[in-house]
Amino acid sequence: MNETPRPRETGGGAVAWPPQSRTGRAFAHIGAPGPGHPHRSDGRPPHTPRGARFPGPPGRPGTSPPVPGRPAVVLFLCAVVFALLTWQLVAHGPLRRLDERLGVRLHDSAGLPHPLAEFFSDLGNTTVAVPALALCAAAVTWWVRRDTGRVAWWPALTALTAILVVPALVLPLKEIFDRPGQPSAEGLGYYPSGHTATATVGYGVALLLLFAGPVPPHRRDVRRALAATWLLLVLCVSYGLVRQGYHWPLDVAASWCLGGAVLQVAAVVLVRARERPRTPGRDGTARRQRERRADDPERGDVA
Repeated sequence: MNETPRPRETGGGAVAWPPQSRTGRAFAHIGAPGPGHPHRSDGRPPHTPRGARFPGPPGRPGTSPPVPGRPAVVLFLCAVVFALLTWQLVAHGPLRRLDERLGVRLHDSAGLPHPLAEFFSDLGNTTVAVPALALCAAAVTWWVRRDTGRVAWWPALTALTAILVVPALVLPLKEIFDRPGQPSAEGLGYYPSGHTATATVGYGVALLLLFAGPVPPHRRDVRRALAATWLLLVLCVSYGLVRQGYHWPLDVAASWCLGGAVLQVAAVVLVRARERPRTPGRDGTARRQRERRADDPERGDVA
């Protein structure tokens, strides 16, 4: 038979009870019904607005409390790397000398056949990247219209803004630095590479549109395959430009930094556009009703 613990009297006359374990309350909170009720074990909604927010994934910044996230880190890294490359270019540093030796070697040595390298470099033309981006934006717009019953303008606006930002960033920098090209190239203004920036942003925004639309996060294999395809396209365009003598390696590396910054901003815009509250259309409502009816037998079995 367990005895009830007796209180102990301290020197000051106060009564001190031995510490009591409150396992029942802790276990009740452990069994809370999911992330929608982070502070209540009885299934009722929390009292505070902060408790009603959904936290981010483990190891990533969530919505409570607000903390600096990955976008700021990515933008900072892109800016730092671009500044380092530009400093080496202007100061004729060792990185520029290495860049010029590498560029001449890739152009003159045996490697990818020049016709194939020319084909890869042409993938960075606006006549190729812009139609591909427009086609992807149209497909995502159609998918959103079918899913929600409403016409969404954010795919077209995001694609148009991103592709217009590329010349707005690249052309002034070409005029400022006025770098000569490889010995086989003519003229000045090769830093940074416009073709590389076009390929990085054009195909990258198309990838982000697919991620925000018909390719949800749970389809990880498809998303990884699409991301690998985008990365391979950018690398092929970059190599083709250097192989054909159109650009130095430092030119394409600088465009990677610019394109990465633009893509990070576009990703944030797309996430906020998709998270805006919207009223589902008839198609979306009908699909949700079918899903509820499909879940009803399972709930009856559990009960």
